[in-house]
Amino acid sequence: MCRVYRRAYALLVGVAGGMLLLALFTANALGRSIVDPEGFLGPAWARGPLLILLALTLDMVPRALWYSKLDVRKMPGIVRERWRTHWTRDRLVLVVLGLVCFYVTYVSYRNLKSFLPEVLGTDYMFDRELHQIDQLLFFGNEPAIVLHSILGYEVVAQFLSLIYIWYLPLVPLAVTAWAIWSRNISFGYWFATSQVLAWTLGTASYYLLPTLGPGFEYSWLYTDLPQTPTTDLMQSLHYGRSTFLWNDVENAIQGVAGFASLHTAITLLWALMAQYTVRNRVVHWIFWVNFGITIVATLYFGWHYVADDIGGIMIALISFYLGGLASGQKFDRMGRSSHPTTTTSRIPVDDRAAEGDPAARA
Repeated sequence: MCRVYRRAYALLVGVAGGMLLLALFTANALGRSIVDPEGFLGPAWARGPLLILLALTLDMVPRALWYSKLDVRKMPGIVRERWRTHWTRDRLVLVVLGLVCFYVTYVSYRNLKSFLPEVLGTDYMFDRELHQIDQLLFFGNEPAIVLHSILGYEVVAQFLSLIYIWYLPLVPLAVTAWAIWSRNISFGYWFATSQVLAWTLGTASYYLLPTLGPGFEYSWLYTDLPQTPTTDLMQSLHYGRSTFLWNDVENAIQGVAGFASLHTAITLLWALMAQYTVRNRVVHWIFWVNFGITIVATLYFGWHYVADDIGGIMIALISFYLGGLASGQKFDRMGRSSHPTTTTSRIPVDDRAAEGDPAARA
């Protein structure tokens, strides 16, 4: 087993295991149990297998239909060939390891986020300070009011809500897609390790600088917004937090925490990974535009302060770089480009050997 493979494997398992142990320890100290949060495609334990099954179907069925030209007799051979050439042992290990570690990290993150007010208290917040920074940056004005005045309400609110909400199903789908379809195994490890690092650093930021966010602390600034799926989600989180704090409801979970913005962190990670590992420029533009619109949406709806978005950007950059190092990427000067040092998760490739240097091959 090569050193590059060990680093990626150790980071994935180590971070996921550490997050799980921390969540279990905190739950035990508070007299609570770990909750499996419901989400896209049901509970976390079911989403992984369902996503793998869905990806296998999307990978195999269209390919078999296209290359067989609807000749049923040719389809089994096409499927077997795809399985032999693409679904190798290295690919299967990456898919299973990446998805399992991601879900362990994500479930731990949700629970540690939920425990935040019980660990630190409901009054230990920094909303006032971050709100003052926002006003300073906007010359005494409220960022949300400025955006509402410039962008308007009805149509823009619905559009921004769509962009903000589709992040939720894209989180597991993106991990699955990079693990299964990345053209290089190391790119899949890069994406998976960066993801678990980002969710872990995001959890730490909640405890280092606990806030509710402007939409909860200064809710009167957003009363003129029309009803959208995003405002419904914010209201749901408000009720969920109240239930968690004041009602003895089994498996209740609260999901309110402001600093730092993981919407910003994860969408920036997607854009960076697309830029460095996907060759299609249209895909680059889609993810970068999605990142930019997401930042606007965080301020427009009051999910985050400006400092939250800056914190999210820092989390993404750190996770992206450390995930790259762990998965064997080599960054050129100033990080302008990267190339992998592995063709699979196990076989390192020396740059000089790839260029035909006989000394390197010796």
